[in-house]
Amino acid sequence: MSADRDRLPDTVGLFVLPGVILLPRGRLPLHVFEPRYLDMTADALGELRMIGIIQPRRQTSGPIGDDDALFDVGCAGRITDFSETDDGRFLITLIGVSRFRIAREFEMDRGYRRAAVDFDSFAGDLAADENAIPDRPGLVIAMRAYFSRMGIEARFDALEKATDEALVTTLAMICPFSPGEKQALMEAKGVPDRASMLFGMMEMALGEAGHPASAARH
Repeated sequence: MSADRDRLPDTVGLFVLPGVILLPRGRLPLHVFEPRYLDMTADALGELRMIGIIQPRRQTSGPIGDDDALFDVGCAGRITDFSETDDGRFLITLIGVSRFRIAREFEMDRGYRRAAVDFDSFAGDLAADENAIPDRPGLVIAMRAYFSRMGIEARFDALEKATDEALVTTLAMICPFSPGEKQALMEAKGVPDRASMLFGMMEMALGEAGHPASAARH
């Protein structure tokens, strides 16, 4: 694990995305078209191929300002797939490596934000989390009810065959929870805690939609 830690960068470019999180071993496809993020991606490809995904504290669907406050914790991802379109856009895929805590931000460089980051609090992210979900059958039932209510299409056979970590990571990343809820899921200690939070958020959403919370269990 120490060798893996040595391959983590001291600084990362920050891709600021409200409502989007990355988790260790999660897969995040991105369509990169803003000039600043095109530059950031090109710089990352020339170095360790690492980009930091982080959310702004301000919940907005509008443009994110260069001075908008960010959450303290994000996740570094490694670019594993990359292609360039004829008009200069990038299509990339990130695989989550480890969460980090921002130590300090630097002045803007080439139009994008960069930060010195600390991975020490998340050393466990470098190995698969093999802790079991407390109630996997209940989570799967809640998932099916929630996806139906939200109109989310999914390959349930693949999800139900996934490892506990892969199932929880996928749900945390793709479910349309609020940015604050997403951040709470991202900062959860591990798979069991994250699974419990997911179950509660799904039950709450079903209850608010007029479905009894217990409908997810039966």
